[in-house]
Amino acid sequence: MKLGILKEGKVPPDRRVPFSPEQCLEIAQRFPQVELTVQSSPIRCFPDKDYLDAGISMNNDLSDCDILMGVKEVPIPDLMEDKTYLFFSHTIKKQPYNKKLLQEILRKRIRLIDYEVLTEPNGMRVIGFGRFAGLVGSYKGLRALTIRHELPEPKPAYECHDLAEMKSEARRLELPPLKIAVTGGGRVTHGVMEMLDEMKIRKVSIEDYLATDHFDEPVYVQLEPDAYNKRKDGSAFDFNHFVKNPQEYEGNFLRFARTTDLLISAAYWDPDAPVLFTPEDMRSPEFRIKVISDITCDIKGSIPSTLRATTIDEPFYGYNPVTEQEEVAFTDPKNITVMSVDNLPTELPRDASVDFGENLINRVLPSLLGDDSEGIVQRATITENGKLTERYKYLEDWVNS
Repeated sequence: MKLGILKEGKVPPDRRVPFSPEQCLEIAQRFPQVELTVQSSPIRCFPDKDYLDAGISMNNDLSDCDILMGVKEVPIPDLMEDKTYLFFSHTIKKQPYNKKLLQEILRKRIRLIDYEVLTEPNGMRVIGFGRFAGLVGSYKGLRALTIRHELPEPKPAYECHDLAEMKSEARRLELPPLKIAVTGGGRVTHGVMEMLDEMKIRKVSIEDYLATDHFDEPVYVQLEPDAYNKRKDGSAFDFNHFVKNPQEYEGNFLRFARTTDLLISAAYWDPDAPVLFTPEDMRSPEFRIKVISDITCDIKGSIPSTLRATTIDEPFYGYNPVTEQEEVAFTDPKNITVMSVDNLPTELPRDASVDFGENLINRVLPSLLGDDSEGIVQRATITENGKLTERYKYLEDWVNS
């Protein structure tokens, strides 16, 4: 079995990698049937020399590999026929910008295994960069606040050597009394709360958050789906029912928008589920939110001000709720500051890669290279032999249209 580690070709560039040099050595020891080759990369967070010094084979030509693993979407011209690929394809929500990618994968009879849908039998995700997306996304939201309030700002996350330095920068922030709402309950949300807890920002209950308009210190509240969605028929919220029947619910978030300064959106959003708020809601004088850190980055999804993904170099833009348009001046009082970087973990590429690789080795490679009796790889296989697998047949009309 020949396993190839791809260089990242998507623009803007991503410096992450599925496995560090040390983890490649671990793979060789734990899976002796695997021959591993790394494609040379000038931008990877672990330089080529680190792999060569560890005795890992390097080659720009991976055409003899059976399995190819990367992080972000593989550029269409680089796809090779009849291979097994693992990467984040960003296609399961019918994302229009990757429609041609999925069409080419089908045409080339590629077996696509998507990291995003690698799950345990109970539906819990096996791996992901969610924790680091939450850590960096919350940090960037707080940095936007300091800029907006003309306070001493921390260095950008990508200028920090590692997570420890970024946390050190965050601890030095002197924030005014403000209220932060965090949506979700998964890995991303826990990454957000890890950062806020590191800064000693106090977590308060939903009841206290809504009842107290002004605290004497920065505080945050965690909002799981039952806090901002409710049944249309008035019945009690049921999470399993919500997941299966999101169209039977309506939004209940505006009560938080009236008393929140910073919104950190960290919850998965189903296109059939209610939006958090509408453009009309954002024009209301009662809409208090001035900074939105949209970690989920669903373009024109649950948050209407997320008009596009921003970049690491230029992470913020201003959203004018009156014109519903993007403006350069994100600190203008009439505008809402939006952060919508869609590759946040790449700002801490070494830490994120090591964490990701550890989970791949322990939870995915045994199923990929041997016994998949739990169906971990099967459930994440989107295409095979030029066809969509049964689980992803719902993409057929879209991809063929």
